[in-house]
Amino acid sequence: MVNRKAKVIGMVLAGGRGSRLHPLTWKRTKPAVPFGSKYRIIDFALNNMINSGIFGIFVLTQFKAQSLTEHIQRNWRFGTFFSDYYITLAPAQMYLYEELGAEWYRGTADAIYQNLHLLENTKADLVAIFSGDHIYKMDISHMVEYHLENEADVTIAASPTPLEDGKRFGVLQVDPDWRITEFQEKPGEPKAIPGRETHCLASMGNYLFSVDKLVELLSEDKRLFAYDFARNPIPGQEGPNTYWRDVGTLDSYWEANMDLVAVKPQFDLYNEEWPLRTSAEYSPPAKFVHEEESRTGRAVNSLVAGGVIISGATVRSSVVFRRVRVNSYSTVENCVLFDNVTIGRHCSIVNTIIDKNVHVPDGTRIGFDPIEDKLRGLTVMPSGIVTVPKSYVFE
Repeated sequence: MVNRKAKVIGMVLAGGRGSRLHPLTWKRTKPAVPFGSKYRIIDFALNNMINSGIFGIFVLTQFKAQSLTEHIQRNWRFGTFFSDYYITLAPAQMYLYEELGAEWYRGTADAIYQNLHLLENTKADLVAIFSGDHIYKMDISHMVEYHLENEADVTIAASPTPLEDGKRFGVLQVDPDWRITEFQEKPGEPKAIPGRETHCLASMGNYLFSVDKLVELLSEDKRLFAYDFARNPIPGQEGPNTYWRDVGTLDSYWEANMDLVAVKPQFDLYNEEWPLRTSAEYSPPAKFVHEEESRTGRAVNSLVAGGVIISGATVRSSVVFRRVRVNSYSTVENCVLFDNVTIGRHCSIVNTIIDKNVHVPDGTRIGFDPIEDKLRGLTVMPSGIVTVPKSYVFE
């Protein structure tokens, strides 16, 4: 848990447009996108903070925030008994700059700058500023200990990443003591970690600041250190901590959901020592009906949420959210089905993400013919992944 010698406040950056996730972000911000049959993407950042003993959290919102706001207000409450236990929404306030006029957040640094006033009454020693749109587990208290041991002003969490993949991220260069010496933004040739020539350090967008240094913003020679995410110990989890996914595209989002349905998933939702909280919606149990030779309700290698009915259909390697119904003689494979989706009879659906409140008519095939899917107005990635937008109506 968090070092009691230092008071830590959390800030979760949850204002991203998520344009590369369209149409899933058509009416919601990226951190509000559903994930893993019952969660929202932001739930993982909030769980990391709470499981690490950080109970004072500000959630910075901006674009298309209504869905996210409702999720936080309804499902993430501590009550009022302890004044230091809170999750507070901090929407963009259109800060008035003398030279620019009123401005929304102009990036991560500006979002933090516009909300420095939130720290004034917290009496915090450290502030953990974390992204709200990644999938991972992290014991932040271990990073706090590392920050204090190094007497750092700023510590940045970084994930060791194969050099060929480093081109997609901001890459940190460090000296042998892991003090940061340079930063490369999506470099063509990432520099390797000292002593580990096959990997570079990809910034995770998670920062730990000493509050006094953050407020000063004037020091030219801060002590910046990189924190090795692979060394982060998760209670109840064996081996190095290597799972971190930026689900910023439809392909990466689909892949991260598929990671969950493996027999031994890289990202384990069932670790009782690292609970993953989310909406406490009261859905009835999942139900599987009919057992005939060609009409058996079953789900194999899949996640199935409450209220789902698999009626004489087959679901394979899929993530199925709440109150979905899949009707007889249909097959769903390698799919992600959001809340309140209905699949009619004799349908075949593969490699598809279907957003909320969609009824797929009897006999529909999706994911087999990209030309046909595009003519319907569906989003088809070069990889073949198809996305059906929220409340879409098939003609």
